[in-house]
Amino acid sequence: MAEIRVQLLEDDAGWSPYLSVDEAYVLDGVREALRQGDLETAAWYGRIYEMRPIAGA
Repeated sequence: MAEIRVQLLEDDAGWSPYLSVDEAYVLDGVREALRQGDLETAAWYGRIYEMRPIAGA
């Protein structure tokens, strides 16, 4: 999981809030880095976390 800072854009067009195209590409890059196990690249964009279950259901 990654924590990435983004700026939400708002306007009166009815699609608010939304991301800029550049920030959407950043999120796609982080997602791909995490899928490939490239933690160094993912960490360049923001904080990364490891999630583990603590109890079974």
